[in-house]
Amino acid sequence: MHILTEIEDASTAVVDGACANEIIFKLRTAIRAGQPWHVALLEAIGNWLVPEEWLGGRLFRYLVANEAFDWLLLAERLTEAVRDVLPSEELEALLFEGRFPAPVSSREFKQLLGAAKYRAFLNYFYGVTLEECLILAVEQEVEKEERARVYQDRRIFEDAYQRIYGSAELELLGQFRTERAEPRQLDCMDVLERKEFTYWLFKYRVKRGHKARVASDTRKAIAQLRSLRGDHPLPWCG
Repeated sequence: MHILTEIEDASTAVVDGACANEIIFKLRTAIRAGQPWHVALLEAIGNWLVPEEWLGGRLFRYLVANEAFDWLLLAERLTEAVRDVLPSEELEALLFEGRFPAPVSSREFKQLLGAAKYRAFLNYFYGVTLEECLILAVEQEVEKEERARVYQDRRIFEDAYQRIYGSAELELLGQFRTERAEPRQLDCMDVLERKEFTYWLFKYRVKRGHKARVASDTRKAIAQLRSLRGDHPLPWCG
């Protein structure tokens, strides 16, 4: 896994509101000048140096586990600052479906983000997005099997984790938190911790699994993602 070195190396002087405000100003100016807003947004993301920030009482952590770049979270943060110059329907399509108003190839996406951010984006795509899809796919498999049984067991969620990772979700969560030395109530997890836990599960599975099984799980996750997205593929992930 590659870390976003340029984000990690940013100085304290750069990682303040001044840098963010300058990028937002340039983003707004580019959109008003007629540049396609999604291209201007990707350029702003490529120039961004802050790995995390508190804004409005909320922690925005763009780099999960120091390795996985959550670019859509950063897109949400940036577009909120220039929402008044953006078409609302197109913005919602991006934030909720990851869909641009015009096609963006993987080559263009990589070029606009920069090599390091793109590598970290792939970490997030495989380690969080596809891992979530894998869990959902296996949950659906288990549910289908349960419906076919005379005596049904409703512990679908736990059975799915057991099948994928060899342990129940709460056991894995406890191990994850022990490694991080951040004990919390087992039944309480916010969105940020869920992403970091999911990425930890991905690395846990890859480390323990055979190559053929890992490849099979990846194909299953991709099929699930395609099923969820229907007619809206993600060409920029290719």
